[in-house]
Amino acid sequence: MSVAKAGDFVQVFYTGSLSNGEVFDSNEGGQPLEFQVGQGQVIEGFDAAVAGMGVGQEKEVSMAPEQAYGQPDPRLIMEIPLSQVPPNLQPEVGMTLELTANNGQPLPATITGLTDQHLTLDLNPPLAGKTLVFKIRLAGISDTPTQAGCSCGQDPNGCCGC
Repeated sequence: MSVAKAGDFVQVFYTGSLSNGEVFDSNEGGQPLEFQVGQGQVIEGFDAAVAGMGVGQEKEVSMAPEQAYGQPDPRLIMEIPLSQVPPNLQPEVGMTLELTANNGQPLPATITGLTDQHLTLDLNPPLAGKTLVFKIRLAGISDTPTQAGCSCGQDPNGCCGC
């Protein structure tokens, strides 16, 4: 039986949940996620979990924050004066805003605080600091990509580096 190794393109189905069982993402019933093993295209723990799996094999893995999105970085929490907020925006705690990074990439930010003067934004990934549990099923292994465009579904014209 062939097993997934560094450099292989793999197609996987997965369900990701928090340690309390709350599901945060799944592609079951949809298109498999395709990525190249060992190329840093998915979080470290997910990549490592798929390496060594055979087609049709299923496994459940738990990943500490260091294997996933890391710990929250306090440098990614910032206060913005409300005077800099667009007038048509009605900010609320918990709302996610899409900022644009210097390189043009979208940058999600969660409003974590709101006063009469300031808005507090958290630019950490929402899953930072969390232990993640993934149920993974390896659907295929190939030498070349099998899906057109970007496997993350964010860039229909080519791979965006997800």
